[in-house]
Amino acid sequence: MPRVVHFEIYGKKPEQLITFYTKVFGWTFEKWGPMAYWIIKTGEGPGIVGGLGTEKTPSVNTIDVSDVDKYLDKITRAGGTVVTPKMTLPGIGYLAYFKDPQGNVFGIMKDDPTAQ
Repeated sequence: MPRVVHFEIYGKKPEQLITFYTKVFGWTFEKWGPMAYWIIKTGEGPGIVGGLGTEKTPSVNTIDVSDVDKYLDKITRAGGTVVTPKMTLPGIGYLAYFKDPQGNVFGIMKDDPTAQ
């Protein structure tokens, strides 16, 4: 069964958010890639990791799926819309974003370390 595996938080001042979430929850942040983006580590054991960026979009939860193309088809057939088509994250996998029929945005992702 597909489940939420990643969350994202966005803000205009990411350093302020890093300080806030570190102080409040003890989360750690690790810079990722050339853009203004950090991986959020929320601890050991059950739970999910997240990301922090400077995009001007709402926070997003990402759902792990077995096949991004298959789920994009299921989403559109059920009344959802594709916001961002499938893209490759080299060494990580494949990612796309969609809106449900009431406008909630989610990501779907297929983990694939061989993705190029």
